[in-house]
Amino acid sequence: MKRIRRDQANKFAFNQQDPPLLTITPGESIVVETDDASSGYFKSELDLAIPAMRPGFDRNPPMANPIAGPIFVEGAERGDTLCVHIESIEVDSYSWIAVGPKRGPLGDSARWPELSGEYTTKIFKHHPGPSGTTGDGTLQFNNAIRWPITPFIGTLGVAPDREVTTSIDGQGEWGGNLDVRDFAPGNQIHLPVYHSGALLYLGDVHASQGDTEFTGTAAETRSTVRLHVDVIKQQTPEWIKIIKPDSLVFINAARPLELAVETATLHLINFLVKEAAWSPQDAYCFVSTCPDFRINVYQMCNIAKLRFVAGAEIPKRYLANAPSIGSA
Repeated sequence: MKRIRRDQANKFAFNQQDPPLLTITPGESIVVETDDASSGYFKSELDLAIPAMRPGFDRNPPMANPIAGPIFVEGAERGDTLCVHIESIEVDSYSWIAVGPKRGPLGDSARWPELSGEYTTKIFKHHPGPSGTTGDGTLQFNNAIRWPITPFIGTLGVAPDREVTTSIDGQGEWGGNLDVRDFAPGNQIHLPVYHSGALLYLGDVHASQGDTEFTGTAAETRSTVRLHVDVIKQQTPEWIKIIKPDSLVFINAARPLELAVETATLHLINFLVKEAAWSPQDAYCFVSTCPDFRINVYQMCNIAKLRFVAGAEIPKRYLANAPSIGSA
């Protein structure tokens, strides 16, 4: 099986000029070994998020959040849709989170000066599950609290149409650093294609994350990702769409948050009208009345140029007449 090794997963931009690391055919499973967002800097609680100590933080924007790619997909052309099927994610033996001065919304806190006056790194041990791997394991938050590992790909996308954007703050309809918890095993992510081969990148896996990723980092970890891709010819999504086993999610990133929420909802309404043959009136009224309609706030942290990321979600059971839903 074709593989991208961790020592190759060291790009810091989505760049159409990068030579492909792999060339694959639709349906072909591959393995990608990802590094963590710090490129391995955080190994213990003695490793603090002091910018002068961190490799790559002498650059602006910092060379952090490494990604693997690009992956060239045979047959993918401009105007197509790339469908990324995440088969499995096995995370490393630990993950980390780092807070401190000027980091996140409490980095200047007067109420809790220990958050703004000193750096703190937490290391979370990962316990293997019944399979003997971390794929179904648990994360040890502290001596009293643990929860299931719920890994996902934090940074995922194709090379944008014209610009080169960094892996730390690049975002758009093509993907980027979105920290969407639903970029997870068992789900399918639809991305627009702008260049021959699509030029797929991925990295920044998290072992778990709460809504909004409030501090600006979650449970950051190294991982081994297995995936395959398909191509839908001559069809392009407005923005990223996620097909889960029982629902669809329409993504948007914007500031302020209400603009991301509104635009994601508009993408969902457009799908209901164009693909599911609903009337505009029914689609518009549905999102305000259906108790199963959900807004997910995936990322809302004030870091660099990052926009806020929201998803509008609808269960598939309401879409029996939509022929192009697909299955995860």
